[in-house]
Amino acid sequence: MRFDVITLFPELFAPFLASGVTRRAYASGQVQVQLWNPRDWAEGNYRRVDDRPFGGGPGMVMLAEPLARCVAAIRAERAEGEGAQAPLVLFSPIGRRLDHAGVQGWSEGTGAILLCGRYEGVDQRFIDSYVQLQISLGDFVLSGGEIAAMALLDAVARLQPGVLHDAGSHQLDSFNPELDGLLDCPHYTRPEAWQGQAVPAELLSGHHAQIERWRRQQRLAVTARHRPDLLDQARQQGRITREDEAFLSRTPPLL
Repeated sequence: MRFDVITLFPELFAPFLASGVTRRAYASGQVQVQLWNPRDWAEGNYRRVDDRPFGGGPGMVMLAEPLARCVAAIRAERAEGEGAQAPLVLFSPIGRRLDHAGVQGWSEGTGAILLCGRYEGVDQRFIDSYVQLQISLGDFVLSGGEIAAMALLDAVARLQPGVLHDAGSHQLDSFNPELDGLLDCPHYTRPEAWQGQAVPAELLSGHHAQIERWRRQQRLAVTARHRPDLLDQARQQGRITREDEAFLSRTPPLL
């Protein structure tokens, strides 16, 4: 799997690729990341990659030509290996919001070319000619697409075999189909009592079925309170049992 990242700030990725548990995916080559600076394909002494927008207004707009040359270089290098037809992705407010299903799909693919926009945006003619897909992290604006690219890379990397210590730990993440798309339950560790608060007795019981029942109920309760849309979706998919509904019909327990 290979991701080519087009960014004006490649130095931002150095600590990201070398830190945390996901560094295993990059170090092993399971997830290959190559960084490309469009300034290397810009003309003139100043290697200019932006200019003022036609029609006036604040800010600057990324030029189409340096980006087009950069993409051509990436495509030429990719043509010799797998993933030559990888999509060009732009992180943008108009894009589809990234979710677990989307991340799962990327984790099973061969990668993409990720364009990290800056300034007021990218010349629309480049978008119309080159961009196949636009992705958003949510209804807010970042100063650039680098953080969004890192979010996608991190989410994809942790799903690769052998990256996490426990191969099945990601299956218990929030939104995962293994949890019926619900939010995860609360977690506790030592000490058993902290600032007058005790760990729930069910988790100390040693009774596997009782522990799993408590966790299921807490996932239901947390999701009902904070993301009822996810609970409705799980119902539509037939993932909520009669026992679940009986629990939800009662007063939601305090966590």
